[in-house]
Amino acid sequence: MHDFADPKLGKAIPYGIYDLTLNQGWVNVGINHDTAEFAVESIRHWWYSMGKQLYPHSEQIMITADCGSSNSYCSRLWKLKL
Repeated sequence: MHDFADPKLGKAIPYGIYDLTLNQGWVNVGINHDTAEFAVESIRHWWYSMGKQLYPHSEQIMITADCGSSNSYCSRLWKLKL
């Protein structure tokens, strides 16, 4: 329901990361289906482009995720890719 379809270009699929501590958001836009692999890669992309600089001494991050659709934290693919 959050895909943005263009008849010529296809879909743009956003995946957002929200940092509660700093009240900042970050969005990765892909062209594939909304999958666990895309969700995990989005988190990884956030970490290397923004998170490491904001939290240089962190050894862990806490991820909260919903249970819906194909990017559910309950899926095997989510756990494998994470």
